[in-house]
Amino acid sequence: MTVAFTLNERAWHLADQMAANAASLRIAVQRGDNGARILDCGVTAPGGLQAGLALARVCLAGLAEVALVPGNLTDLSCPMIQVASDHPVAACMASQYAGWQVKAGKYFAMGSGPMRAAYGKEPLFDHLPGREQAPVAVGVLESRKLPTPEALTYLAEKLQLPGDRLTLLVAPASSIAGAVQVVARSVETTLHKLHELKFDLAKIVAGFGTAPLPPIAAEEETAIGRTNDAILYGGEVTLWVRAEDSELEALGPRVPASASHDYGAPFVDVLNRYHHDFYKIDPLLFSPAKVIFHNLKTGCSHVFGHFSVPVLHLSFFGD
Repeated sequence: MTVAFTLNERAWHLADQMAANAASLRIAVQRGDNGARILDCGVTAPGGLQAGLALARVCLAGLAEVALVPGNLTDLSCPMIQVASDHPVAACMASQYAGWQVKAGKYFAMGSGPMRAAYGKEPLFDHLPGREQAPVAVGVLESRKLPTPEALTYLAEKLQLPGDRLTLLVAPASSIAGAVQVVARSVETTLHKLHELKFDLAKIVAGFGTAPLPPIAAEEETAIGRTNDAILYGGEVTLWVRAEDSELEALGPRVPASASHDYGAPFVDVLNRYHHDFYKIDPLLFSPAKVIFHNLKTGCSHVFGHFSVPVLHLSFFGD
């Protein structure tokens, strides 16, 4: 008899493996006041590449393979983060998407991972499958600080679980592990863009994406800028779909980041233009540079967008 594990249970098992190998991953395992397990992957612990890959897999609830591969963009000296999934909607939208702004007192973090499916209060879940009742919850927090006791209590209450049934993995974008898990969102940004464009995500069969891992910035804002630029100007995503070719041809030009009026400058410059207000940035900017659709229904392929290595050089190396 096959047991169908929830997204959170799948992620919990992966987090168990990370905790068991904490020393080799260079992460730290702590317990909060309410018993919550906290995996520090880059706040005070050094973390590293393997911690980042493991962190990304947890964020995807184990429904995608994540790997570090040689770079393939001309004149860009960076390795690539590669993601492949046969369950991209569940992995990326129900789990990986950073749709939960965790606010508790003075603590703030962008929350992602399968705990979102257990919480299920985001409007996204009114349109896409993924809500679940699970005996445990696992979340990823993008933050320079470990969660406070107030934040742990807030999350346990929202998830309606005892504290010891909660695992949180934490890393800022200005850490190796944090940068890896952000750049591993190439497929996720594509699916979210398609959802915003009213494309039926049920037509997506599989997804594959790559994006360059930038130099790790010391300042969080610069790090956020570089990791976003990696996808906006150097990300390539391939989707296998079942759709009409006419639908893909009409939709395709609107999917890459270049369709946005905010495209063309490093993300930090865009942030400065809007006085650091993320919500004033054109939401259509957040997608990869290049998107390829392989239509299983007709055998035709459709390619949209292009890389911008000069912008990546400016963002990553200042030239």
